[in-house]
Amino acid sequence: MSTMENGAVGSATAAGRKPNNYFDGLAVTGMHKAVFFILMLAYFFEQMDNWNFGFIAPAVFASWGLDKAASNQAMASIIFWYFIGMTSGGFLGGIISDIIGRRKTFLIAIVMFSSCSVINGLPIASFELFVASRALTGFGVFCLMVCSQAYIAEMSPAESRGKWQGLVAAVGFMAVPVIAFLCRIIVPLSPQAWRLIFYIGGTGMFGFFLALKYLPESPRWLVAQGRLAEAEAVVQRVTHQNIDLSAMAKNVPAPTNAGRNMLDMLSPAYIKRTVVLFMVFVTTVPAGFMFTSWTGKLLASIPQLDPITKAPMADAAGKALMVYDQATMLTIMTIISCGVPAGCYLASVIADKGGRKIPIMCCLGLSALCAYLFGVFAEHVYFVALCGFLLSVFNMAISFMVFSYTAESYPTRMRNTATGTHNAVARLSVSGSNLLIPTILATFGGAVNGINYDIPALFNSAAVLFAAPILIIAFMGERTGGRSLEDIK
Repeated sequence: MSTMENGAVGSATAAGRKPNNYFDGLAVTGMHKAVFFILMLAYFFEQMDNWNFGFIAPAVFASWGLDKAASNQAMASIIFWYFIGMTSGGFLGGIISDIIGRRKTFLIAIVMFSSCSVINGLPIASFELFVASRALTGFGVFCLMVCSQAYIAEMSPAESRGKWQGLVAAVGFMAVPVIAFLCRIIVPLSPQAWRLIFYIGGTGMFGFFLALKYLPESPRWLVAQGRLAEAEAVVQRVTHQNIDLSAMAKNVPAPTNAGRNMLDMLSPAYIKRTVVLFMVFVTTVPAGFMFTSWTGKLLASIPQLDPITKAPMADAAGKALMVYDQATMLTIMTIISCGVPAGCYLASVIADKGGRKIPIMCCLGLSALCAYLFGVFAEHVYFVALCGFLLSVFNMAISFMVFSYTAESYPTRMRNTATGTHNAVARLSVSGSNLLIPTILATFGGAVNGINYDIPALFNSAAVLFAAPILIIAFMGERTGGRSLEDIK
């Protein structure tokens, strides 16, 4: 008897073919791991381009001759448009990949963020071009991210889907400490050395050519398009087994357009899941990017104060003295960045436990605590490095567990559209919140009686945002871990 209802391998047919629910219940082969390796590389190059500006922003603004207030406004503007690009990439990336396929969308995204990173490094005196290129980088980065989330979910066995999401990210996100280390070495070399960091981002084209040759299309997407023979060929190539997907093809719902899919997210069948995920995304994503985007900028702008007058101190040449010089700030950021792949690995270990929702809630609480402590110890180098590292760990663990949580909340016909929509709304909320940050810093920041309040003002806000969705998940969130994607209705 076939056990397809449970996603396990059924009995062999007379022709030697095995009816199965795609990859569920099958061993992960070397070819399967090669596919995941390509995704790791793509993540690696993508995240170099995603994180590089956060490390080099102080050097960029210094080379442009901007003071603290002007650099805060420039930072807010650049991040605003970057996340507008990410919003568009998340929203359109999901729709595009549902139309033309995961593989083609993946390739287009790599070309976009790699080429635009190079443009950002060109010595062209145009703030508008810099912002536009950064925005297009954001489009490509998140277009690939959204596409990859669904692709990994569709290419993984149900039993280890969360594990592979986390492992792929853990290796790919090694780019963050790597780019931080490169910034620590390169940026202090000269006032214009930061341009080399953007040029390094162009190496993502290597991932493009590798994916062009070896990355297969998602068999679930192929079946949804009526291309059964191609889907079975992909599964056979990956698993080395002659798999019969005909039963899967019979259960594919009629295709719908993106507008219908978005309306279905608000239908009685999905509204509860949509509300929970919406609240998670619009709170945790802005909180996370407050941390990743502004930490280096704020650490580099904490002034040394005269112990008696409490006035900012300057050297003999009149240059303001800072608590953290450029080298120290980049060292701290490098330590903090090591928490990114560690957090992805943590996700791979705990994501499949507690029905997905329990580990997400735990990491949200720990992130809120670390954000608060980061603000408390802002001027103490060792505590800043420790709290920042732990915050990176828990923040990234949340992100990749939520990616799986989202993919498991909607059926294949609308999975990428739903994933893209949630992520697009989240990135739009980051754009809006970043326009408020200069006002928050001007109102609640500054230095009073020897204490700098810029970082506490921002990180207390982040702590509240991390804590906000915990109760919502506890009472309204569903347990989704370990379910076959075909069981999701």
